[in-house]
Amino acid sequence: MAFEVSYNLENEQQFWDELDDIVSTRCQPHDHEIIDNALRSYLNVTTSYKSEYLQTEYDVAKCVYELIKGVLFTTHKDYVRRQIIYCLLQEDDNPTLHIVAAFLLFDGRNNQNDATFEMMHDEGVFPRLIELIQQESVQHDVTLHRMFLELLYESSRILRLTWEDFMAIDDSFILYLLGIIEGASDDAEDPYHYPVIRVLYLVASTQQHDGRSNITNRVIKALSTHGMTYKTFGCNLILLLNRESETSLQLLILKALYLIFGNPGTAEYFYTNDLYVLVDVVLRNLMDLPSDSPAANALRHTYLRVLHPILTHSQISKPPHYKRHDIHHILDMLVTSGTHFAPVDETTRRLVKRCTSVSWLQPPAITRTDTSETNGSDGAVQSPVEAAAGDGQKEIARRMLGMSVNDGGASSMSVLEVASHIVEPGVKTPSRGKEPA
Repeated sequence: MAFEVSYNLENEQQFWDELDDIVSTRCQPHDHEIIDNALRSYLNVTTSYKSEYLQTEYDVAKCVYELIKGVLFTTHKDYVRRQIIYCLLQEDDNPTLHIVAAFLLFDGRNNQNDATFEMMHDEGVFPRLIELIQQESVQHDVTLHRMFLELLYESSRILRLTWEDFMAIDDSFILYLLGIIEGASDDAEDPYHYPVIRVLYLVASTQQHDGRSNITNRVIKALSTHGMTYKTFGCNLILLLNRESETSLQLLILKALYLIFGNPGTAEYFYTNDLYVLVDVVLRNLMDLPSDSPAANALRHTYLRVLHPILTHSQISKPPHYKRHDIHHILDMLVTSGTHFAPVDETTRRLVKRCTSVSWLQPPAITRTDTSETNGSDGAVQSPVEAAAGDGQKEIARRMLGMSVNDGGASSMSVLEVASHIVEPGVKTPSRGKEPA
């Protein structure tokens, strides 16, 4: 959008008054020229005075919400959204991109039917975002860079990525993101760190094919060849799974873990002590899920599907077999009659049976829990996750209530794909510990 109007505003009040006038522009649905001129004016005044009056993220958000709640947008939503998307596809000026990205991100998050993100998907914005994230000028603007990462994640997790989307992701992009995580703080909730990890597990958890062959999973490939260099991603993947309350995000993380443990090159990617923490998290969450929630049903089955390759392919399959007795005992509780409020479904029985059929869990090997299994005294390297685990390992088997589910017998990866799409973003799975007495 070329700018046609210049402004000479003397103070902040004049700035906000001018914005209010612009976003209050009234016109007929087909008066596209008037709408375009108003949008040009909006971008002109916001970018011209961004350094003076839009210095904080709060100021930018306030500016964007002025447009979202204004008559100009509320009466011409589709047209305004499309014009803003076209601006994102064409502009290279950072201040303009910042306002545009903020609008699309906030409008998409506010929009209950995902119209904004669907339109971005239809217009092929994903490759453009990949391009922008890697631009040096964008990387120097940390706030804008983080916003692009958030927009990439939010706009992609509700819809399947296309062939063209996947072709925009190359090995250097994945290694670049892994490098950001490795050089950042250890806190997975760091405002800059978190969106990088989310983009990575979004890409890692997605399978795509063109009808002839599968597309290489770039994250799995990177971890297969450079896993020792990029261990922090694995640490934070576990931390996020432990902290995340949104069901769709848990499912994405679990899909990524399923692919990591199912691949021979990455099955032992995690530090051994981190692996122990992950097992504790999986077992605790299995016992903590309620019995009457569709979202919990999808999660329970997914946790069990992920647990099997962990038991089969990771370091835990080798002596001293971490918490062998506890694992078998908790799995048995999931299907033991008389311990649940609702009948145990056949899918849960089948998945539990598959886990308990792992050779090292079979009698007579199951005795008592040896101290070497619980204190991690096998000489494994300490890591950031172990410090965050705290007393969580002691809570694994405290909740012993069951589940009621319905599901078929598709392949595990297909079922994981389905599960991630039947749970809407934003839905949170309740915890047994938070249910009313």
